[in-house]
Amino acid sequence: MDAVSATQHLPYRGRLAPSPTGLLHIGHAGTFWTAYQRAIARDGALVFRNEDLDSQRSKPEFARAMIEDLRWLGIRWQEGPDVGGPFAPYEQSARRALYLETWRRLRDGGFIYPCTCSRKDLATSATAPNEGDDEPFYPGRCREKIGEAKLHDSPGGVNWRFLVPDGETIAFDDLRRGPQRFIVGQDFGDFVVWRRDDVPAYQLAVVADDAAMQITEVVRGADLLKSTARQLLLIRALGLPVGAYYHCDLIRDEAGARLAKRHDALSLRALREQGYTPQDVLTMRAS
Repeated sequence: MDAVSATQHLPYRGRLAPSPTGLLHIGHAGTFWTAYQRAIARDGALVFRNEDLDSQRSKPEFARAMIEDLRWLGIRWQEGPDVGGPFAPYEQSARRALYLETWRRLRDGGFIYPCTCSRKDLATSATAPNEGDDEPFYPGRCREKIGEAKLHDSPGGVNWRFLVPDGETIAFDDLRRGPQRFIVGQDFGDFVVWRRDDVPAYQLAVVADDAAMQITEVVRGADLLKSTARQLLLIRALGLPVGAYYHCDLIRDEAGARLAKRHDALSLRALREQGYTPQDVLTMRAS
């Protein structure tokens, strides 16, 4: 499968899609600044989306902080919340109807199956994920339940996995990192699209949202390259147009580990309070 952009002739629409689970750091600043600059260069629009599906970790104070910090950095968007303003309809927690419709289309198309494996089952049978990957490799223990999918009227209570086409090569040209190739069944297995706690998984939600918001180019970190391959399978299954992808280099700490939201000393909020200017931060992320 070679992914060719089907949106290249449409007006440019990019997006900023932070999660309010902590304070944004200079790694986020680099990625979002790149998205902003690419939208400006193409005289395009930028959409701000609040990816707040993690109800346990998402906090209103983090949502407010990420808007304020990105505005302070100098980033502007054309759709989404203003500082202190409402997110709707650009917050994922308010978009359940869209995700349910997407789940039904995948169920009716025979692309997903209910998985009843426990955490213990997964711990003993699945391999650990690579750095940046969002889930362990799943060996397909519940694949035989594909025929039971249409017996479920709603997704809650079990994990729902996408049945990947083993052996197929997913190839796409990344605008930053060049040609990318992943072998299905080797680089990743059947992945979760809906969780047993009745919350859509990242892969399903972003595919549904990017399509609904008519995003033509996705700018994000290089740790999500494998997620792009997964999402291209979802896009094909749903018959959606393929956008372009630009995966930024990751910014790492002194030990070589990629930055995470636990790096409070490098958060935009902490740097602001220490007297750093937006230009100082942008220089730091480029050094």
